[in-house]
Amino acid sequence: MYHPIMPARISTLLDKSAMLLSGLCLVHCLAGSLLLTLFAASGDWLGHDVHLVGLLLALPLAAVALWRGVAVHGRWMIAVLGAVGIALMAASLLIRHGGAAEVFLSILGVCLLAAAHLWNLRASRA
Repeated sequence: MYHPIMPARISTLLDKSAMLLSGLCLVHCLAGSLLLTLFAASGDWLGHDVHLVGLLLALPLAAVALWRGVAVHGRWMIAVLGAVGIALMAASLLIRHGGAAEVFLSILGVCLLAAAHLWNLRASRA
């Protein structure tokens, strides 16, 4: 479906880029947790700043892609799901880096955000 503000292919690219970013974050969280478990003294190379950078990339990408989707299909729950994912990702920044709670919130947040983008992509095509 065409939307006068943004062509459908750009919207599709935004959603797919956002899902890729979520996937990269998930890989980082899982690999980082595994490495922290295997090597207790991991140093600063898995620093907390990467989460802030990821959130700063995800926030505008999600806002534009999900807003555009809602303008096309009108399903606000998709945007709400994405907002919950972003909120969980942000909450993980407030927790000690490398702890189980941080990993859980990060993984849950990126999974919910990726699910919102997938749902948005499918709803926009319907």
